[in-house]
Amino acid sequence: MTKYHFIGIKGSGMSALAQILHDMKKNVQGSDVAKQFFTQRPLEQKGISLLEFNRDNIEEDQHVIVSAAYGEDHEEVARAKEIGIPVDQYPHFLGDFIQQFTSVAVTGCHGKTSTTGLLSHVLGSAFPTSYLIGDGTGKGEEDSKYFVFEACEYRRHFLNYKPDYCIMTNIDFDHPDYFKDVDDVFEAFSEMAMQVKKAIVACGDDQYLQGIHANVPVVFYGFSEQNDFQARSVEVTDKGTKFDVYVRNNLYGTFTIPGYGNHNVLNALAVIALCHYENVPAEVLKEHLKTFQGVKRRFTEKKVGSQILIDDYAHHPTEIAATVDSAKKKYQDHEVVAIFQPHTFTRTKTFLNEFAEALKLADHVYLCDIFGSAREQAGSLTIQDLQELIPQSQLITEEDVERLKEHQNSTLLFMGAGDIQKFQKAYENTLN
Repeated sequence: MTKYHFIGIKGSGMSALAQILHDMKKNVQGSDVAKQFFTQRPLEQKGISLLEFNRDNIEEDQHVIVSAAYGEDHEEVARAKEIGIPVDQYPHFLGDFIQQFTSVAVTGCHGKTSTTGLLSHVLGSAFPTSYLIGDGTGKGEEDSKYFVFEACEYRRHFLNYKPDYCIMTNIDFDHPDYFKDVDDVFEAFSEMAMQVKKAIVACGDDQYLQGIHANVPVVFYGFSEQNDFQARSVEVTDKGTKFDVYVRNNLYGTFTIPGYGNHNVLNALAVIALCHYENVPAEVLKEHLKTFQGVKRRFTEKKVGSQILIDDYAHHPTEIAATVDSAKKKYQDHEVVAIFQPHTFTRTKTFLNEFAEALKLADHVYLCDIFGSAREQAGSLTIQDLQELIPQSQLITEEDVERLKEHQNSTLLFMGAGDIQKFQKAYENTLN
């Protein structure tokens, strides 16, 4: 029996894919650095062997799947090539793997993880569904009809996929270490659109997605009237957000989601449109949209005394503004305190003014030092450059997080894609 060996198994996509193959009764193991990551816990729970990088991990009977973060100079990749066993980069393997199902790719510059999670939850309640979510969650069903997966635009990785359907949530300029500008991003999405086999579900409120061309039907969703699927009469309630959905100007139904903010309504609309296309009954949609628990690191809440602590992956100005908006709508009698850790020097420099404007939407702002990436450990920019643009901001370190106790009856948003969680953990330790 072939053993699948994952090089870089703690990466979010890699972890999810390893879980899927394991659920499908495949023999799976993987290697990575010794450092603890939140993505390894589900692997450990499933009894998947985790090894430290070592060329001796590579053996004759293996099929090697390597994270896109590692090249041919990695010791395990080099060893696999030496002994002539199959080696696939993660996006290549996934592109082949999805062909055995009705596949739904979820892509976009923001909201793809939450939308993938929501679609997996709803579609999985109606049909056997396997899914791969960018928060490191993966589930495999041996008799799956559908395969729902998050497709990342970074380095045009999503061009490895030829899905049956594709949900496109938005187009925005991000990953400035790779993309030149928003037109370059649009070009990548346009290329992806041409690879879709059945239909595209796209946000019609997004100015760039309105210009998407494809060889298949494009179904638009959003708040404006020209969309095929439109949300109207949006109302904030104590249970979440309630709204009516019109399909080509005919009332389709009234739906409630547990989330707050327009971005969550749009994510739900995308799921409703795709499920409608696949004949999932409206009653099934209504029932299961209400019960979605969310995905990891997306508005993950914890109540401590009179404070609400929220862990969120927001690392782009658009996402920060959406997270602050959600907090203000859900906790209307609270002040909103942003604790933000910028992710990568390139992104911080490119969006310096936009970060400042988004963070000013919060009542108080604390800034953590910039988190570099494996590709760039330092830059000429410092966190003080951002602080100067936000009058109400202060710098904060793990050692002085106790200051956050001042903000009673407040919602504390710990935001970032680096290791912002250690700031929240340090703060929780001061409370204990």
